[in-house]
Amino acid sequence: MWRHFLRNVVFGLCGLLACAGLSGSAAAHEGHDHGAPPPPQVTTLAPRVEAVSADFELVGVLRDGMLTIYLDRFADNASVDGAIVEVDTPEGSQPAKAAGPGTYVLPAPFAATPGAHDIAFTVAAGDTLDVLAGTLTIGAEAPSPDAGPSVPAALALIGGLPSGALAGVAVGMLIGVFVGALAVSRRRAGALLLLGAVGLAAAGTPRDAWADAPKPIPRDAAQRLPDGSVIVPKPTQRILGVRTLVTASGAFAGTVELPGRVVPDANASGLVQSAVGGRLAPPEGGFKPLGTRVAAGEILAYVHPPIGASDLKDLEQQGYELDQQIALVKRRYERLSAIPNAVTRREVEEAEIELNGLKVRRTKLERVQREPEALRAPVAGVIASADAVAGQMADPNTVVFRIVDPERLWVEALGFSPDAGGSGATGRLPNGRTVDLTFLGAGLPERAQALPLLFSVASDTRELRPGQFLTVFAEAGAPRIGIAIPRSAVVRGANGQSIVYAHISAERFVPLEVKTAPLDATRVLVLAGLAPGQRVVTDGAELIDQIR
Repeated sequence: MWRHFLRNVVFGLCGLLACAGLSGSAAAHEGHDHGAPPPPQVTTLAPRVEAVSADFELVGVLRDGMLTIYLDRFADNASVDGAIVEVDTPEGSQPAKAAGPGTYVLPAPFAATPGAHDIAFTVAAGDTLDVLAGTLTIGAEAPSPDAGPSVPAALALIGGLPSGALAGVAVGMLIGVFVGALAVSRRRAGALLLLGAVGLAAAGTPRDAWADAPKPIPRDAAQRLPDGSVIVPKPTQRILGVRTLVTASGAFAGTVELPGRVVPDANASGLVQSAVGGRLAPPEGGFKPLGTRVAAGEILAYVHPPIGASDLKDLEQQGYELDQQIALVKRRYERLSAIPNAVTRREVEEAEIELNGLKVRRTKLERVQREPEALRAPVAGVIASADAVAGQMADPNTVVFRIVDPERLWVEALGFSPDAGGSGATGRLPNGRTVDLTFLGAGLPERAQALPLLFSVASDTRELRPGQFLTVFAEAGAPRIGIAIPRSAVVRGANGQSIVYAHISAERFVPLEVKTAPLDATRVLVLAGLAPGQRVVTDGAELIDQIR
């Protein structure tokens, strides 16, 4: 049994080697070598024409007898709306009608004839007039060079094989007969003979025999080609919001990244504290909620100081003594007033002043027992934090409210150079928003540690909150030569390398590995890997990088 099994294995290997050898001889016609593989071809795009100038970039797509024209600006890839497009076709000149933002259409009956059709586009957009020319090629779509016939198709086409293929089949027949003579079982020999014939027929069948097979209807599809470039049709670019920038080299000041934190402006913020301990009470209308804007001097709460039993007795004793003194001075004042001719005017006035002073002291003593301490806002702003509950006992110096003016904020950063940010700085929040900063000053480092740098927020302070973290990009050091591009243009490749996508043609994008350095909150400086004058994708690069 083992001998039969080993013999069958040998037969199978012989049949495979014979098929492989004959297939190779059929593929290389009369000893000619095909050489390197052809460049990647795009087989999922409808017939199209591309034209470009210094101002515009145009793509015309033919589908169902209609030519759809996509018109964009060359520099930033933004669609051109409201343009007048005149198309010079083999059948004459005709205007294109607007069908959407930057999209124009016109019938193309001339495209029913296969071949190359030269087309000229006259574009008038605002004050810009330009003529763009291109060629629309219409022809039968070539079959895929990697596609092989199925077994039924090979069997059906054996009768139409050329002489070389028939010779291969004849040799395969002889090999099968020879193998069958050596085999113990005739059924196995017949199976091997049939397998060899089918393999040779599939290998020897000319590729032109499938030229008339039905072909799929082309459709526009974004795809990544084997060479790494990405094909993104114009309609897909509109959906992804792809924007570009023409690069230019320049000298830029050095930049350092510093950790920063938003802090309140010391001149526009304050604390509301209790000077003495006591029980909190709300003002008229209740406690103000967080975020309420208050004016300077506005009462926010009251503190009722507690009075002990001994203190209360002392206050009562002082009250009795003042009442007694008031009664005596009042009686004396009345007597002096009754005999104005017997006393001087000075004695009467002194008695009157003493009486009024005693009454004021008595009033203040009663106020200490009845009136609480009023807690007022030291500055105008909004209530950033509050710790007030009716009946709560507040210790002396307890912070009850914190008032902050949200339109006046500072940023505190940590750095190692006292001149960092002196000529300019920007801040970048975690959500990508940027703010302009103005340098205020730098502190002194403690024990050779980082020194604090203080900046004021010069731009809009919306969405900024005290305590919020951000990254500060401060100018420092010598200028550097490079190309400034937005941070959104740089994506991370599979190996972690920084990549930008160059827009080399209307619908083709090529990834380029670059070396970058931080420039400011919105831009990076490309030091290597990118040349001036190239179009780089600034918006939509992350989405293009995900196309497979």
